Amino acid sequence: MIAQHHALSSTGGAHFAFTDRWGGVSAAPYEELNLGGAVGDDPAAVLANRERAGRALGLDPAQVVWMNQVHGRDVAVVDGPWGNASEIPAVDAVVTARRALPLAVLTADCTPVLLADPVAGIAAAAHAGRPGLVAGVVPAVVEAMARLGADTSRIVARTGPAVCGRCYEVPADMRAEVAKSVPAAWSETSWGTPAVDVTAGVHAQLKDLGVEDRQASPVCTLESGDHFSYRRDRTTGRLAGYVWLD
Repeated sequence: MIAQHHALSSTGGAHFAFTDRWGGVSAAPYEELNLGGAVGDDPAAVLANRERAGRALGLDPAQVVWMNQVHGRDVAVVDGPWGNASEIPAVDAVVTARRALPLAVLTADCTPVLLADPVAGIAAAAHAGRPGLVAGVVPAVVEAMARLGADTSRIVARTGPAVCGRCYEVPADMRAEVAKSVPAAWSETSWGTPAVDVTAGVHAQLKDLGVEDRQASPVCTLESGDHFSYRRDRTTGRLAGYVWLD
């Protein structure tokens, strides 16, 4: 269920985890551990998968805070899980000052960004696709953390499996548009065509904001059969990144 080589790490009381696609109950094309509730999968299967993933991480699945992700830059500050699905706001980042409250982000090629200041007790999860990267979801979530008392010099950042800059092919004008806002995202595919490297862009933004403790997963979702990829399969499941503090 959890890809052992990169999935779970802990730093000073901050815990980060990224799922792979195995160990769940969903049928094709969502097999197996689909954690996304808005991709056409059986809702009962998604619920069972979220239960399995949460328990495997030692979490109470009912306490996990999810988002209704829309490729924007809005951030919600939370102190507990949503009451029901209709209450989940359209945001691409959540921040909490409550320890032991797990936050989650769903992806299937976009970059999941997990952040924590263990000293201040502030954690955050963000969804950074190409539009969100350009819109500034990363600066927005770091700013929200700072308003709650986080210090950027103490923030620990981990990004999970995502489509890499060698595989994320885009039209040349789109690459130019992204690179105008985030120069580090300029890339080229392994076959020589224009591309965007969202993860590189995220890490460049974090560095500019003063976040030095950063690590990126080596996994490219498009290349890995152990991970969901929307660009590869279109109809598919969603991975999750989780962050929480002791």
